[in-house]
Amino acid sequence: QVQLVESGGGLVQPGGSLRLSCAVSGNIFKLSDMGWYRQAPDKERELVALISRDGDPDYADSARGRFTISRDNDKQTVYLQMSSLKPEDTAVYVCYVRRDFPGRDYWGQGTQVTVSS
Repeated sequence: QVQLVESGGGLVQPGGSLRLSCAVSGNIFKLSDMGWYRQAPDKERELVALISRDGDPDYADSARGRFTISRDNDKQTVYLQMSSLKPEDTAVYVCYVRRDFPGRDYWGQGTQVTVSS
C-alpha cells in the first residue's frame, strides 16, 4: 500500500530554519504533483507549496521568498526548506501527492512545526 511519511518538524525560534521531508513508500504509477499543506488550530487548511513532476513550483504568498520546495523523483520524496520562520508559521504540515492515472490524492499524517521563543 502507498504511504506518506513526513519528518523534520519540531520547535524552532523565530528567524530559524527547518527542513521537512516526505517519503512515499509503495509503487505509484505516474506520480504527479507533490506539495505541502498546513493547518493551524484556529485557521483553515491552506496550500503552502506545490511542485510539478517537472519541478515547477508554486507558493502561497505567505511562503514565497522564505520557503523552497523540491523533489527527488527517484526517491519519491518531496522536501520543504523553511527559513526566516515566524510564529504565524506554527501549524501541522501535511504532505500531499497526486497520482494522475488512475487519478487519486494521497495525504500524510502531518508533522508539527512550532515557532516560538
